[in-house]
Amino acid sequence: MKNREGLQKQLKTRHITMISLGGIIGAGLFVGAGSVINTTGPSAVLSYAFAGLLVVFLMRMLGEMAARNPDSGSFATYAREAIGPWAGYTIGWLYWFFWVIVIAIEAVAGGAIVHGWIPSIPIWTWSLVLTVLLTLTNIFSVKSFGEFEYWFALIKIVAITLFMGLGLAIIFHLFPGVKSPGTENLIGRGGFSPNGMGSIFLGVATVIFAYFGAEIAAIAAGESENPKKTIRVAIKSVVWRILIFYIGSVAILVTLLPWNSTTALESPYVTMLKMVNIPGAGLIMNIVVLISVLSCLNSALYTNSRMIYSLSRRGDAPKAFLKLSKQGVPVRAVWAGTVVAFIAAIFNFVSPDKLFQFLINASGAIALVVYLAIAISHIVIRRRAEAAGETLELKMWLFPALSYFVIASITVILGSMAFIESMRSQLFLTLLVTAVVIGSFFLLKKRNAARAPYENQSANTLVD
Repeated sequence: MKNREGLQKQLKTRHITMISLGGIIGAGLFVGAGSVINTTGPSAVLSYAFAGLLVVFLMRMLGEMAARNPDSGSFATYAREAIGPWAGYTIGWLYWFFWVIVIAIEAVAGGAIVHGWIPSIPIWTWSLVLTVLLTLTNIFSVKSFGEFEYWFALIKIVAITLFMGLGLAIIFHLFPGVKSPGTENLIGRGGFSPNGMGSIFLGVATVIFAYFGAEIAAIAAGESENPKKTIRVAIKSVVWRILIFYIGSVAILVTLLPWNSTTALESPYVTMLKMVNIPGAGLIMNIVVLISVLSCLNSALYTNSRMIYSLSRRGDAPKAFLKLSKQGVPVRAVWAGTVVAFIAAIFNFVSPDKLFQFLINASGAIALVVYLAIAISHIVIRRRAEAAGETLELKMWLFPALSYFVIASITVILGSMAFIESMRSQLFLTLLVTAVVIGSFFLLKKRNAARAPYENQSANTLVD
């Protein structure tokens, strides 16, 4: 059965729930948590908690809008409705660009892992193979994407649950011969926040990007059997997902491992496996990370195809991307993301320190721009809905106070990036790309306005 957009409603509630679950459990959690802990100390758990709280509020806002109007363009559609056509155009293209770069990064990362097992085949070949395989999965049908992502997400959830269970067993002396660190790593190495309260905020500015991906559920809900019910289920569960998988796992890591040990935190989960003498710890972790990479790659291919499809529907992208297969899949939109992403990935091999790094930095702060657009759009749309007397099925808590709190927090994080040396280039390059995209909207608008009289004159001539 096709919806009003021509896309097929083949995703089930279990698919959307697992997509939203998997969306926040990426390789960044398995690999990146160590560097945050090393910089912040045990108080890194507070950084993850505050950033997680902001994302919970953002997803609640997005859920309110999605339950009211499920759409494959999601927040880009809501930005267009609330702020104006230029905002929808800008957010849509920025989001598409972000996921294209993610596809390139994940393809290279996945290729490097498999190359480590089969070194006779170069990394770029493995990157291409993995990307094309998942592209074909997306092209076959939205249901095949949903099934692959369901199992990818399930494996990630099982893995992180097992890691957490193992960590708790060590902490509570359930492993014979393995000494529990007690509170030594929490307060015995310079205190809970050895680098000061400023490091906690620095951690927030770093880890908030790790949560990006939870919003994919709002995009995918448009192709579910019951969009409004599905989005309610997915959004309402985001609270315990973040509490358990991110804050819980980081709390276990800071308890088990010394925050000032670069060696132990280089791959914290491998270190934890080695603590209980589990053979092949490195191989196990590589498999889990590869699955996380494939999951992210799969979701990125899906997400950016739906975003450019939505842009095409509104005249903000070439109409060619509206072409659907018999299975209701925007095939050209999927291939567009694949091709552009692989071109970006090639830059990693020919110019890793310049061109590829430029692309990574240019997309670095897009998550915060999208978050800001979600919060602003929510306030405008909510006020309009209340003025029109609409009954909302899912409401943001403590409106409008929490919505303004989120806007203020995101604005402060964006501003602070200008003073953090490692993040400064990401902020300025993202702002540059954003300005270019906004400028392109008004240039296209001006060109279309100039062309319109000639097109109308030609049409009238034909009629005469």
